[in-house]
Amino acid sequence: MSDIDRPPHDAPSDIDRNLIDELVSFYNGALQLINCSALFEEKYKAVFETHPTIWRAYPELLVPEGKSTVESVLAVGFPRSVDIISAPSGSVRTLLIFRTESGLGVIETRGGTALSETHVSADSERALLFHQARHDALTGLPNRRHFSDQLQTSLQLLGSGRLALIQIDLDEFKPVNDTLGHAAGDIVLKMTADRIQSALRQGEVAYRLAGDEFVVLQCCDDQPAKAERLAASLVSALREPFMIDGINVFVGASIGIAIAPDDGHDGEQLMKAADIALYAAKNDGRGRARTFNRSMLVMLEQREMLRRSLRVALQEKQFFIEYQPLVGLSRGIVGFEALLRWHHPYAGVIPPALFIPMAEADGLMGKIGEWVLEQACREATTWPPHLIVAVNLSPVEFLRNGLTDRIAGILDAVGLPADRLELEITESVLLERTTDNLDVLNTLEVLGIRIALDDFGTHYSSLTYLKNFPFDTIKIDKYFIKDIQTNRKCQIIVQFIIELAHGLGMFVTAEGVENAGEASWLERKKCDRLQGYLLGAPMPAEAIRDFLRQSSFVLQA
Repeated sequence: MSDIDRPPHDAPSDIDRNLIDELVSFYNGALQLINCSALFEEKYKAVFETHPTIWRAYPELLVPEGKSTVESVLAVGFPRSVDIISAPSGSVRTLLIFRTESGLGVIETRGGTALSETHVSADSERALLFHQARHDALTGLPNRRHFSDQLQTSLQLLGSGRLALIQIDLDEFKPVNDTLGHAAGDIVLKMTADRIQSALRQGEVAYRLAGDEFVVLQCCDDQPAKAERLAASLVSALREPFMIDGINVFVGASIGIAIAPDDGHDGEQLMKAADIALYAAKNDGRGRARTFNRSMLVMLEQREMLRRSLRVALQEKQFFIEYQPLVGLSRGIVGFEALLRWHHPYAGVIPPALFIPMAEADGLMGKIGEWVLEQACREATTWPPHLIVAVNLSPVEFLRNGLTDRIAGILDAVGLPADRLELEITESVLLERTTDNLDVLNTLEVLGIRIALDDFGTHYSSLTYLKNFPFDTIKIDKYFIKDIQTNRKCQIIVQFIIELAHGLGMFVTAEGVENAGEASWLERKKCDRLQGYLLGAPMPAEAIRDFLRQSSFVLQA
């Protein structure tokens, strides 16, 4: 059993002094061994050869008196002492049996001495402190302190075997806390721990490191195949909804796998490899597992190079904007969406999906976003006066104080009427600070600025957003449009969104329109605006005048 190790060096001094050199063991409600002191592990090595239980460690307790003592402690909770006699030698040992949160604890002492209730209680409290210092109070799993020592011990004893470190991170845990509260978040964490435990087999131990981070250690020779099978089952188990107060909550998990000794000979190296693999899993779309390989490290190093370059990109004027047309089915071209681009001096054009999350994480998106907004509004003043400009507003920008003042200042500075600016926000913005968000959106509406809800249907998609927030336009994500001609479910969803928006007095824009068949279907369903390569690819500002002069869109069914 791998969930056995020594107390942490930074454990309380009374635990170190009193328990490291004692025979202490802990058992769950099924009386299976879950933790013990190093001395116990050394003395009872044979116990770990098969499924270790209290009866395997102390078969003398199988007699009626021993069984009744164990059952009494489990049922009543008061600590008890019992003397047992070893069959071969006839020596007497005394067991102090006490209740813990997860089951029972046992301290073995030399027998033949009567123990007072005070002595029993003091020893059981010390042993309980030892247990609590090494276990997470919320989930009951071994904690980070416990994990660090066990990882070091396992690596030292690895020999010719292989050790898998399986790092688990919940994908959508923060929205649970933000929308349902921390009590609901605690329930999700407990249920997560239970699901992880249920998937484990002999030689596999789960730990909670912090927050929504968990890890499993798995010792076996068949690696990484066995770790990947376990990771797949964990992803599947955590994909199922959690029921919280009658609400189905979907969280999901991403997993990174690292194998010792291939990916690291010490705990720090192995954790770094698992972190990189976990990052790759999230970067590939979340809800999946990835096993570390060297190419991931190269990619991460490249990303770090880009991250460093990003800090000077604005000053060195490496950013530029392309504009993609928005076409109204009844009015032709109604405007353009401003799309940020980055031309790196050595790497070429960097996709926005790669660098925008970096900019947000590093606190750079505020300045970049201001530049995009001012530049796009300035360009729009050179267009025909009926055309709008749509600008994406990242969650980081939206949550910055003084947003409405900055936007109003930019519009005044460049001379663009407010009703020619459409700000696009995603549903994820609305998960944070709901009251403040409503105030911001209402202020923007009062200023006359249009507001579009971007990528509708791909995030949390609560209809309360449409009820509570003042949107002018809903944008249907290209995920639903690409199969619109053949997928009946996509057709029903898109038609529902169009009818819902029109019923609420909102316009609808369909993104990712690539062919005439999609455009014709959307026209029949009275979608207001189309956007996609069929209507026009993103173009530099200087190409817009020629595009307007040459464009003519006739989209008949």
